Amino acid sequence: MAAEPPALRLRPPGSTGDSPPVPRLLGGCVPLSHQVAGHMYGKDKVGILQHPDGTVLKQLQPPPRGPRELEFYTMVYAADCADAVLLELRKHLPKYYGVWSPPTAPNDVYLKLEDVTHKFNKPCIMDVKIGRKSYDPFASSEKIQQQVSKYPLMEEIGFLVLGMRVYHLHSDSYETQNQHYGRGLTKETLKEGVSKFFHNGFCLRKDAIAASIQKVEKILQWFENQKQLNFYASSLLFVYEGSSQPATTKANDRTLAGRFLSKGPLTDADGLECNNNFHLFGAPPNGMSVGKSLSKAYSRHRKLYAKKHQSQTSLKVETLEQDNGWRSMSQEHLNGNVLAQLEKVFYHLPAGHPEIPEAEVRMIDFAHVFPSNTVDEGYVYGLKHLIAVLRSILDS
Repeated sequence: MAAEPPALRLRPPGSTGDSPPVPRLLGGCVPLSHQVAGHMYGKDKVGILQHPDGTVLKQLQPPPRGPRELEFYTMVYAADCADAVLLELRKHLPKYYGVWSPPTAPNDVYLKLEDVTHKFNKPCIMDVKIGRKSYDPFASSEKIQQQVSKYPLMEEIGFLVLGMRVYHLHSDSYETQNQHYGRGLTKETLKEGVSKFFHNGFCLRKDAIAASIQKVEKILQWFENQKQLNFYASSLLFVYEGSSQPATTKANDRTLAGRFLSKGPLTDADGLECNNNFHLFGAPPNGMSVGKSLSKAYSRHRKLYAKKHQSQTSLKVETLEQDNGWRSMSQEHLNGNVLAQLEKVFYHLPAGHPEIPEAEVRMIDFAHVFPSNTVDEGYVYGLKHLIAVLRSILDS
């Protein structure tokens, strides 16, 4: 079992000082504000809770699902575990801190887990169920029929978006989608549906996509090299930072918009430093078209980007005059509205800034994990197709 977690903030990630008070429940716990799938507090008997120490509490499900998930965590995080496969698996799971019961209800058992979102200021979160089957080998015919009817394309697609929560810069608010959104995605709309998670209202967060792909590829590598366990109805939890501003910045770091004001019109020698957000802009006011111009720049710098995979990449736009946008973008175009947008979208930071986590992808939900002696082909299939979709979005 992992060591006790450090004390974390009690305010839900992304909330403000003006947020309404959160009701406290058992032992000072509160409902997890950023949950995107699963049993929700207020809709079900109990959802995921947040403990005062910053961990999350998942109530143990009825047998056999609850005991099976507890057995899984206990096995993987056993203090004397020497199994290289399980030790490697720990890297892809939330940290496990044992079980917890409220003093007033000692028979209610909760799994005490790491809150993967705690280090993010404005966490964008997506829950994706992985595998060609969302039912285990011991499911009844009724259960199989029920699960297949929820998303008949699961067998072919290999994954299902269960929910997402995306921070939008322009409104300083979150857009949420539930399981019905994912079930409505077809083979034709799947790419667009997944890309919605990485769009912040201004642009496509290609840095977050690239970082997520790296994480998923590592999970795929683990699955391709293990024959001990098969996973059914298990999910990947995606998290990336939605805020354009980190918690701390150096005093001498200037924003891109600040550089516009100090230097006037852009020249061919200007370097464009941003969060790799150089595609799919909306049209700003005053007729200024900015969207299509940087797609060529992305193509020119794609090799450099793929090589470094950093959330902060310095890009030199070499032939701005050849592109349709950014032409004659002089100081008079930068009225207060446009400037405010630029301030939100762009910011100047050194490459590899350590305070900004790129992304997290963790495996969650283990009520249907079983011993095996073969590669988990269904999970591998789902991971490969998900990676292909993410790469397609990145390359678009």
